[in-house]
Amino acid sequence: MLKKALFAATALLALAGAAAAEDLKEFRVGILGGENEADRLRNYQCMVDKLPSVLGVEKVSLFPAADYDGVIQGLLGGTLDYAELGASGYAKIYLANSKAVEPILTTVQTDGSMGYYSIMVARKDSGMTKVTDIKGKKLGFADPDSTSGYLIPTVTLPEALGGKPVKELVASTGFGGGHENLVLEVLKGTFDAGTTFGSGIGDFKDGYTSGNLRKMVDKGVLNMDDLVELWKSPLIPNGPVVVRTSMNDDMKAKFKKFMMDLPTSDAACFSAIQGGDFKGFAEVNADFYKPIIDARKATIGG
Repeated sequence: MLKKALFAATALLALAGAAAAEDLKEFRVGILGGENEADRLRNYQCMVDKLPSVLGVEKVSLFPAADYDGVIQGLLGGTLDYAELGASGYAKIYLANSKAVEPILTTVQTDGSMGYYSIMVARKDSGMTKVTDIKGKKLGFADPDSTSGYLIPTVTLPEALGGKPVKELVASTGFGGGHENLVLEVLKGTFDAGTTFGSGIGDFKDGYTSGNLRKMVDKGVLNMDDLVELWKSPLIPNGPVVVRTSMNDDMKAKFKKFMMDLPTSDAACFSAIQGGDFKGFAEVNADFYKPIIDARKATIGG
């Protein structure tokens, strides 16, 4: 995992010299890891097709990183222009360099809320039915930079476990290499339970209206009848759409308008990128993520 992360970061940083000179010619999109790369590229293809004429650039390039940190390092290094992050990933960037990127938008759920949930799942045939059943079991997290897959469970699970730190109760913990991979590892038995995310709206049997479970159901790689929900976190702020702060203001404005219009101008593109059903976007800034920034600083550090 570390080798992959370093490779991804190095590959993105290697583009820095050329990128600075081609700011108005190429728009570079970072895509978080943890899902099949071909699926990620296919979901973002509509941006490759649409954005050149909107932004006045010659091309749009997609950079699917091996994990979350690959995109984070690309944004910190100035070699990416846009990405969609979880709140904890943004917090990591903010704590390293608060001026590197600007959060401009976040998704709005179908019920009008601007949040989602960390959800702990286990195999239905495991016999586990509640969160305290993870005692003595193998618990998997999605990614060290995931909000729902690591930070929020680390902060809020102890209360659900009677005040005990998670690592005092479980046999072992580990990372699944992203949300989709984590759920697949739970199904394979690598972990007895694992943390992923969903909107919490609608029915668990459908994978909710959006989130990793819903994406996996829609792709045909998950049957929700094989899983049981053990725990759901408090509401988490939806992650931000971020852009490189040093990008020129005209391009920022054009990109922001494109994104705001996308739910109506091309609903299929919007759904593919976001992974499920959402009402649209709302404007945000760094203040919206202050609780997550503070939680990450206190719990994980930078």
